[in-house]
Amino acid sequence: MKASKTSKQWMREHVSDPYVQQAQKDGYRSRAAYKLLEIDEKDHLIKPGMVVVDLGATPGGWCQVVAGKLGPQGRIIALDLLPLHPLPRVEFIQGDFREDAVLAQLEEKLEGRRIGLVISDMAPNISGVSSADQARAMHLAELALDFAVNHLAPGGAFLVKVFQGVGFEDYLKLMRSHFAKVVVRKPKASRDRSSEQYLVGLGKLE
Repeated sequence: MKASKTSKQWMREHVSDPYVQQAQKDGYRSRAAYKLLEIDEKDHLIKPGMVVVDLGATPGGWCQVVAGKLGPQGRIIALDLLPLHPLPRVEFIQGDFREDAVLAQLEEKLEGRRIGLVISDMAPNISGVSSADQARAMHLAELALDFAVNHLAPGGAFLVKVFQGVGFEDYLKLMRSHFAKVVVRKPKASRDRSSEQYLVGLGKLE
């Protein structure tokens, strides 16, 4: 099948992307690692010794960043529908985080410890129909928020990728009802033409 004009353009852009090149040099699995590094520098989300859950973790760029900052007492548990090639110090559960069987595995791994940070860089497969893509993206963000609200320890933090568009303001309002402070971030590694934003929820309310 002949590559479309758009996919050729994406490949050219991807190969020449400085963050892609830097990720290869630094050993990160994705350029997204630099988004988390920049956000964490500003908001100090990852603290040594804490328990972190990464939703939709594959290919594992964010897991690598977290694992490098947690120290020996910290834990990172990654969940994804897709397989994750093993990473040092990252515990992985393959499956849908909404399912009881997957949540039971998570509970087992937690061994009674509370989750201090939930992170989600999930995005849907893009169909090209912007209204449908936006609806799917917001649905994933809502699922991640629901998980965070139900599983985070009081005072915990939540980082999620969302896209500007229909549903964004309502989502922001909903997040503000669950966290003491919510900030919007657009890291440098986020492409200018992308409508993606990252919302940081700090101090989960009781």
